Amino acid sequence: MSEGTMQRRAQRDRDQRAKRLHRVLVCAAAVPVMLVAAGCSSDSGSGDSTDTAAKAAASASASPSPTVQAAAYGKLPEPCKVLSKKTLKDLVPAGKSGKEGKSDDISTRGNCSWNSLDNNGVKGSQFRWLNVSMLRFESDVTRGPADKLAQEYFEKQVQDAQAMEGAKSTKSEPVPGTGDEATAVRYELKKKEGTFKQQTVVARVENVVVTIDFNGAGLAGDKSPSADDLMKDAKKAAKEAVAAVSEANGAGGGKASGAPSESPSKSASKDASDEPSDDASKSPSKKPASKS
Repeated sequence: MSEGTMQRRAQRDRDQRAKRLHRVLVCAAAVPVMLVAAGCSSDSGSGDSTDTAAKAAASASASPSPTVQAAAYGKLPEPCKVLSKKTLKDLVPAGKSGKEGKSDDISTRGNCSWNSLDNNGVKGSQFRWLNVSMLRFESDVTRGPADKLAQEYFEKQVQDAQAMEGAKSTKSEPVPGTGDEATAVRYELKKKEGTFKQQTVVARVENVVVTIDFNGAGLAGDKSPSADDLMKDAKKAAKEAVAAVSEANGAGGGKASGAPSESPSKSASKDASDEPSDDASKSPSKKPASKS
């Protein structure tokens, strides 16, 4: 082989190696570009996912939370001061200071009672017992507005009075002009001391239920009091107590004088499984009348 031929072959080998090296460098340079492109594509997808999650969270936070109308009344008056001295003198003439019941929350519940024994010697004596109880309800998202809960309790109180064990000659009647709604229940209870005539007036004003229990009896041979007179006095006491609740909460006008509000709740729900709260189950029970 001639020297010229050998030089040309060597030149071709160098040219071929140079071309292969060039292709390798080009491919190597292309790899980072592809990785960058893939990385950008991946980042873009992640950003879309984040944006979607953020929008979903914003939408959820914008959804309104459950609400319920706030209670109209936030406190109760002192139970032993809801009745005037004149009213107490008429109902329990021989009574002393009222006895206030214990309460774990005086803004939610309260009661006060009075005993009166007018002893007329050999002519017998007149016995009277008066109790005022009040229960206030708060609105609850799951159970409903306060006035609805109060109405349910109002209805239960009336039903309990109508179903008193041993009661005779039970009668019920509405009491107009006393809070948002009121019902009077009367009956007789015969005991060894005599016949006791019971008057119960249950009234609701907004989210508060007021219950007046008033009974009387003629003992030791004295004549029995008039049920009509006792009921008249009980209704008067209920109207005063309702007005005291309204006044304690700064309400005037109609309700302060015992008149109904313009838009009383008309809910007829009677959920006996929740009557209507734990507070209701602790309401002062009616004291059996007995000689003091």
